[in-house]
Amino acid sequence: MTYMPGKLAVASILPEARPEEIKLHAQGLCKTYGSAVALHPIELKIRSGELLTLLGPSGSGKTTLLQLICGLVLPTNGRLIIDGKDHTDTAANHRDIGVVFQNYALFPHLTVRENVAFPLEMRRLGKAEIQAKVADALAMVGLSTFEKRFPIELSGGQQQRVALARCLVYAPSIILMDELLSALDRQLRESMQIEIKRIHRKTGTTIVFVTHDQDEALAMSDRICLMNGGRIEQIGTPEDLYERPASIFAAEFIGISNLLRGKVEGAAFVTPDAALPLPPTCPLANGEAGALVIRPEKLTIANAGGGLLAGRVTESIYAGSETRVLITLASGTTVCVRRPAGLGLLPLGSEVGLAWAPEAAQFHKN
Repeated sequence: MTYMPGKLAVASILPEARPEEIKLHAQGLCKTYGSAVALHPIELKIRSGELLTLLGPSGSGKTTLLQLICGLVLPTNGRLIIDGKDHTDTAANHRDIGVVFQNYALFPHLTVRENVAFPLEMRRLGKAEIQAKVADALAMVGLSTFEKRFPIELSGGQQQRVALARCLVYAPSIILMDELLSALDRQLRESMQIEIKRIHRKTGTTIVFVTHDQDEALAMSDRICLMNGGRIEQIGTPEDLYERPASIFAAEFIGISNLLRGKVEGAAFVTPDAALPLPPTCPLANGEAGALVIRPEKLTIANAGGGLLAGRVTESIYAGSETRVLITLASGTTVCVRRPAGLGLLPLGSEVGLAWAPEAAQFHKN
């Protein structure tokens, strides 16, 4: 079993984009450093006005892809199309892309107003126009009364808002956010997630958000591009990836997953703990090995001797709105079950059964 804290967020499902709605198209984009492949050739279309998250563990290729998009590195092969035009060889400062970094990158000797005004001054806008745009940007991030302060006088969350305002102020066509919230504490991180979603709705800007935090990706994204080993593992809405993972890796990385490994033998999936029924449609052929994947909230705890599997309670964790029960099977495999709050804690060592609806289980090849 892979046990990772997770939560399911509801996201709007975007219809299939028309060609004119494609903001960015990575066509066979790849990057190698000598014999090392940082990014295998990928095909990725980012829709205009969507918030797409590049999600994956360290070394998955998401940061390399971000650097290719903003022009910090050039691809080994492939093309980068933005708004229907080839920008593969366009200099970074001519791509109309804004980047908000994890470390904020604020000028310590400039005030909040001066930091936000800087990109407009570099574009030689008039003084009155700069003043108006800076005021609008600071109002958007809730920092109108902080314009005379210096970065050292701000909290981490406030500095992050300044960095965001500095990017928003010149209205770039695409905004890239690289691990933007990873340095913040949980409460502030969740507050900033809401703030970014609000700003995204208000501006309609195309945002590419990079993170290794699956909760963050589920909570914020219109779509998630899950990366693994320099390749795209799966792309879809948060609901797609949570409810219909395309692989064992996707099932393990997004949310909590219970994995039971075994082999198809006739009409059963035989595991070390039991022979389990197969659904009407199963991607595994007779004699083929794989894994049954089931989410903790899909499992039901039955009395001893009931259900499809038997085990004993080895831990019961109170988590406010729910209780997470860890049940160890005879083989030593541990399964996690989510139960609504109010049902009480099960005594440790209790013998129980586990049951689930046939449609709740998914099967994947090894």
